[in-house]
Amino acid sequence: QGLLVESGGGLVQPGGSLRLSCAASGFTFSRYAVSWYRQAPGKERELVAFISVSSTSTKYADSVKGRFTISRDTAENTIYLQMNSLKEEDTAVYYCTAEALTGGYWGQGTQVTVSS
Repeated sequence: QGLLVESGGGLVQPGGSLRLSCAASGFTFSRYAVSWYRQAPGKERELVAFISVSSTSTKYADSVKGRFTISRDTAENTIYLQMNSLKEEDTAVYYCTAEALTGGYWGQGTQVTVSS
C-alpha cells in the first residue's frame, strides 16, 4: 500500500520561505509523476506545481511562478516544494500527489500559514 507523508509546513511571515517535503513509500516512486496541490479555506483545491517522471518537465500555477520550485529525489523517494517570497494568499493546506496510469496516491496534507 502506497503512502505519501508531507512535512515542513508551519507559520511564516510574508516574504519568508519554507521547504515542504513529501516522503513516498510502498510503491515504485520513480514511475510516478508528482504534484503539489493546495486548498485554502472556502476555496477549491488547486494545482500548484507538477514534475514529470523524468524531471524534464515542470509546470506551475501562474500565482506561484518564479517563487516556488518543485523537485524530486528518486534515490530518496522524496518530493520537495521550495517556497520563497511567501504571501498571505499562499496560506493553505498543501498536499503532495503521485500519479500514474495505474492510479495514484495523496498525502494527508500540511498546513502553511503566512501571516505577520
